[in-house]
Amino acid sequence: MDTTKHTANDARVYIEEISVPFSYPVYFTRNAFDPANPVVADVVGGGNATGRTLAYLDSGLVAANPGLADAMVAYARRHTDAIDLLAPPHVLPGGEQAKDGWSVATEALEEIVEHKLCRHSTVLAIGGGALLDAVGLAASLVHRGVRLVRLPSTTLSQDDGGVGVKTGINLGGVKNLVGTFAPPFAVINDLALLATLPPDVMLDGVAEAFKVAIIKDAEFFAQLCESAERLRDGDAAAIEHAVRRSAVLHLEHIREGRDPFEMGDARPLDFGHWAGHRLEGLSGYAIRHGQGVAIGIALDSYYAWRTGLLERRDLDRILDAFARAGLPMWHPLLAERDETGHLLVLDGIEQFREHLGGRLSVTLPEGIGRRIEIHEMDTARVADGIEFLRQHALR
Repeated sequence: MDTTKHTANDARVYIEEISVPFSYPVYFTRNAFDPANPVVADVVGGGNATGRTLAYLDSGLVAANPGLADAMVAYARRHTDAIDLLAPPHVLPGGEQAKDGWSVATEALEEIVEHKLCRHSTVLAIGGGALLDAVGLAASLVHRGVRLVRLPSTTLSQDDGGVGVKTGINLGGVKNLVGTFAPPFAVINDLALLATLPPDVMLDGVAEAFKVAIIKDAEFFAQLCESAERLRDGDAAAIEHAVRRSAVLHLEHIREGRDPFEMGDARPLDFGHWAGHRLEGLSGYAIRHGQGVAIGIALDSYYAWRTGLLERRDLDRILDAFARAGLPMWHPLLAERDETGHLLVLDGIEQFREHLGGRLSVTLPEGIGRRIEIHEMDTARVADGIEFLRQHALR
């Protein structure tokens, strides 16, 4: 097909159209480093892989699972036909500090370069979403992309960030200011690792499950409401169902939303995130991502009700389920103001606009299980929502 075009001044423009298919498997398994479990070996040794591997472990995960590094080494020795582990697993800081600036990403990058990994070598990242983001950024930069195999270890990373196509670090208090779109080679969700999570961290992934249910799946939302107390108490069956279904919905959106690299201005999976990201930054990341998102969902759900998109009974269902599940809906930083009286959280709207490319697009629920994009936010109405949540927290 001739894609040559002529402009008014007779300049020639050649339009290049490129379509590059990406595919990657997302496994759900247990005890991934049990020598009898073939999943990791099949993934690392699959295709035209060299088997040359560097592994990175989240320090928080290691603290909760002291034998994990040794188990990985023993697993590699059992599967030498597939895995050539070039160095002992490298333990790096976990939690949001993992992506607070360049230090962790740089440390991983320098080791990848030192061991001369190629595009068919493997970087195996095991841990929470922040570690996966930082190590994933490093892997995506060397040779423009070394194979990354993610082994998420938290509910939040297994049902959301770990199954997606993004990497990133925070700079200057701005969430994910630097990053890449880089689909993983594979994702291996080891459900057995969830048993070691502290209760409050366990709930971070529950917040993301509610997020995607509210805007995409009314039946799933009803299931989450019904099991709210079980989710709060860490019931394994309830947690695993929430994680699996949330992961599938996130993957469906990435696949069917026709914008996996976010070239447009809509980010449906960022429902509740403009305020959540800002609260994380304002707190110096003492507020975890899942906590910030839960508060942001509550605030944006109020906004949807006030704009006529959500019925009051549905707002009440959301708030009631959050309360029973132990999810936060308030933090004093929501009401923090500067010396001029400006609500600091509102800066998150402009940061979100910049992140989106200049045009604001905020996803709100239009009823339960549906969504709509709005392109302006009434800051007075947001302030009303903050006061509403403050009063709600006092009850």
